Amino acid sequence: MDGQAYVYIMASQRNGTLYIGSTNALARRAWEHREGVIPGFTKEYGCKLLVWYEVHAVVESARLREYQMKSWKRAWKIREIEGFNPDWEDLYDRIAQP
Repeated sequence: MDGQAYVYIMASQRNGTLYIGSTNALARRAWEHREGVIPGFTKEYGCKLLVWYEVHAVVESARLREYQMKSWKRAWKIREIEGFNPDWEDLYDRIAQP
């Protein structure tokens, strides 16, 4: 997963609180959310499940997509998640594999 950028959605539970972010190190960033090592929204609202992500070639395009998605209606975000991950499984173990 090196040399790429990611947009991702963390959730507190199925249909729960959602957080959208972007990063160039998805496994590390998802781990930080899961462990609550950085104070902020995801720690406060318990957004520990990685339920969706999208790969981009460069950080700039990932950030643009993040900002676009943050302005979406909640229903659109849920539709995006369920199109990629219909069971709202935590995808962390899949991306954390060496």
